[in-house]
This record gives sequence, structure tokens and C-alpha cells, in this order.
Amino acid sequence: MYVPPAFKNDDRENIRATIGSARLANLVTATAEGPIATPLPLFLDETEGKHGVLYGHLAKTNPQWRSAPTGEALAIFVGPEAYVTPSW
Repeated sequence: MYVPPAFKNDDRENIRATIGSARLANLVTATAEGPIATPLPLFLDETEGKHGVLYGHLAKTNPQWRSAPTGEALAIFVGPEAYVTPSW
């Protein structure tokens, strides 16, 4: 995913804080049928894995859990939002 340098964040503590406060992420997976995205509550368990593990639950009626991913998944957490005028 391309992130412009002005918006890049490598501060792990800040990233963890964003995940903890946002809770809701868009889980995106690429499948043979195409990309699938689901808004999903996720939480970070920092005691597992090298960088922690995200946990969540897809509803049984959601087809995303049945569609095998063709690569890694992407969880997009959004922090506070505001409009910034181009003249700023």
C-alpha cells in the first residue's frame, strides 16, 4: 500500500494506540473472485507474534471467511479525520 511520506508512521507505540482507539478496521483480502473488504472490530494481542496478532470474528453469513485469500490480508485502521483545505 502506498503511503505518502508526509503520512508515514513508523512509531510502533503510536500505531498500537491507533489500533486500540479505532477498534474498527476494514479487513481486505485478495481472492480468486477479486478483492473482498469487511468492516470488522479487531483487537491487538501484543503477547503473541513478533509484532502482536490481530483478532476478530467474521459472521458465518459473510462470504469473506469462505473465500481463500491469495496472499496477505490488509487491516486498515482509521484514526481521527478532518477536512484539510488545499490552500492550507
